[in-house]
Amino acid sequence: MVARGYSPAQLARLSGVSVRALHHYDKLGLLVPRRQANGYRCYDDADVERLQQILLLRDTGLELTQIRALLDAPEYDPARMLRDHLKTLEARRRHLDALIANVQQTLASLEKGTAMTDEERFEGLKQEAVEKNEQAFGAEARARYGDEAVDAANQRLLRMTQGEWTDIVELEEAIKEQLRTAMATGNADGPEAAELVRMHARWLASHWPEGAYSPEAHRGMAKGYLADQRFIAYYDEACGAGATQFLHDAIAANA
Repeated sequence: MVARGYSPAQLARLSGVSVRALHHYDKLGLLVPRRQANGYRCYDDADVERLQQILLLRDTGLELTQIRALLDAPEYDPARMLRDHLKTLEARRRHLDALIANVQQTLASLEKGTAMTDEERFEGLKQEAVEKNEQAFGAEARARYGDEAVDAANQRLLRMTQGEWTDIVELEEAIKEQLRTAMATGNADGPEAAELVRMHARWLASHWPEGAYSPEAHRGMAKGYLADQRFIAYYDEACGAGATQFLHDAIAANA
């Protein structure tokens, strides 16, 4: 029996991924098809299965280099990945359902004059924040810390009062300002950097489950920042090139 194969154009039509993207995956070593005698790429069933897993993992927010490392790891388990991804999707659906309900309630308040309390208005903002966090980091967080820990952290955020939530939002902005101030000193072990780390510790503790914070966990999180382009972009774009590295160094020196 002749094995089935797809050309890049055929696989692009099947998957919705552009031919250009398939070629890019090939260059990265992420999805490398066999070459026919004429040099043309040919994708087999295993390639199609791997492409599906790539697309599912992309939906979790992982970078292509991270996906390649994950798929090529000896301990990689496709079934476990799918189970974890399903849990993340289900969590996102719950948060989206709550957010949709809040938007519908807000719309009814605006259009029909239906009464809506301040607490109900505020609930939508919290649900939206939790959903964005789940979409961006949920899969990785659940794989690293477990569903129970992540669900507990989400529930802690959702239980916050409006005052507590406002304090956290303001603290996040204050951390960026303090990071810029500490960076200007050039000293990751100075008093400005030490205050930055204390502020950052309070912010982490407010998002993690009760009792989860420790200096060791804080330093581990800082190492993770340097390994994730999303965190590097978040701090470097807000505070200047090298901000994420400085934050890591400050946490390593002061946590």
